[in-house]
Amino acid sequence: MKLFITGIGTDVGKTIASAIITEALEADYWKPIQAGDLENSDTHKIKRYVSNKKTHFFENSYALNTPASPHLAAELDGITIDLNNIIVPETQNHLVIEGAGGIFVPINNRDTIVDLIQPDYKVIVVSRHYLGSINHTLLTIEALQNRNIKVAGIIFNGQENKASESVILFKTGLTFIGRIEEEPYFDQNVIQYYAAIFKENLLRLE
Repeated sequence: MKLFITGIGTDVGKTIASAIITEALEADYWKPIQAGDLENSDTHKIKRYVSNKKTHFFENSYALNTPASPHLAAELDGITIDLNNIIVPETQNHLVIEGAGGIFVPINNRDTIVDLIQPDYKVIVVSRHYLGSINHTLLTIEALQNRNIKVAGIIFNGQENKASESVILFKTGLTFIGRIEEEPYFDQNVIQYYAAIFKENLLRLE
């Protein structure tokens, strides 16, 4: 099973969600495009969060120096991101694939993050609660569905907001995988805690 983790925007909790899913399934992990923070990348963070011994971490297809939209970060590095160079790693294990920002973040003059999503991927949307997040969540899901991309489930990040969550789940009919609460910190123990909670719902996506 290949799970593509996307969010309704930047800094909504994709990396924490990816760590939880990776740990729950003892899956392999791959971040195709990393822009900035190369010494403390999302892959580095996932390695610190995950405690199982089965997960294999694949190298980024593109590791860009500037923390910016991938198309700009690539331009500053003097390169152009080519989808043909983003080759899905071969593995017999589950594979967690983490996107960058939201689905319409540009990676070059033509393509955006949504163009990384392959037909056999199961997409999980991470939604963080804030004023306007209902709109951003529904727009993200509708945009994916308009491209005939099936959304397998949704993870909410932040303190429970029944008003937001209920309307999103009602309007989309998505599978609710779980909620990540406002934690004071995340470490291997916290990730293991959520992995145990999410595991059953994630296995149902197969």
